[in-house]
Amino acid sequence: MKFFFLFLKGGAMGAANVIPGVSGGTIALITGIFEPLIHAIKSFDMVALRLLVRGRFKDFAEHINLSFLLAVFAGIGVSILSLARLLGFLFDHYPIFIWAYFFGLILASVYFVGKTIERWNIPVVLSFLVGTAIAVSLTLMAPATENSSFWYLILSGVVGACSMILPGLSGSFVLILMGNYQLVMIDAINELNLAILLPVALGAAAGILAFSWVLSYIFKRFKDVTVAILTGFILGSLSVLWPWKHSYDLNVELIPVNSYGAFDVDPTLFDKLKVMSYEPFVPNTVGSIELAALGIAIAGILSLWAIEKLAK
Repeated sequence: MKFFFLFLKGGAMGAANVIPGVSGGTIALITGIFEPLIHAIKSFDMVALRLLVRGRFKDFAEHINLSFLLAVFAGIGVSILSLARLLGFLFDHYPIFIWAYFFGLILASVYFVGKTIERWNIPVVLSFLVGTAIAVSLTLMAPATENSSFWYLILSGVVGACSMILPGLSGSFVLILMGNYQLVMIDAINELNLAILLPVALGAAAGILAFSWVLSYIFKRFKDVTVAILTGFILGSLSVLWPWKHSYDLNVELIPVNSYGAFDVDPTLFDKLKVMSYEPFVPNTVGSIELAALGIAIAGILSLWAIEKLAK
């Protein structure tokens, strides 16, 4: 039963990592597996290597908390593979509703992550403001162009994986900034293109092992300041998730959308729209679509509340 619940938490992390602007690390923090996950990843050290070389597999499994890692990463993997195609369809046809749900989810996570701070003081408040400023500045950056070279794919894996486990910073959004979100998270996963996925996985493994040491160190010694920065990251990322936005191909022109936010262009053209930018706007009128989006955003808030309660 414990394996099953860890699998579900990993699945929630995987689902979050597919969505630009949503952080799997935030879900890990809220569901109570963030610190165990970082410590388990960090356990891949020289001690683990010696145990493995000497054939002491039981001790090796206990040292790295193998059952925990298998459950969480199995959930992440199954979720990413199964949701990539579904989310691609939903974003094509009902993007306003999908963005609204995750806007509510992440808005609620600002409270649920922030409330874990034990003591608010000037350094903690400043850390919160700095984290917010960094996240907002990232959202204002123009995305790079797609790059499928081997070393750039490895770099995409390193940066993407580190941001995926960092609460408040979306790995998918970082991949958008690097220009490789569609290539890696949509095309390569749906087509199981190993020429793309293997270099990304190699970079991700190396990046997450190295970054886990850094996260473990600062989380132990500066917990309140670290959580404050992460809460700022989460708050600053909300601008990416605002449901109403015009979508631009930076190389062509404004892409029109219909009342549901779906693209009014031939779906076959999407392969050409590799570099996207967004311009948020406020709806002029409040109709059924807007009210439905508000209800879905509230459902996102309630979902996170339920996740937090179930995680306990």
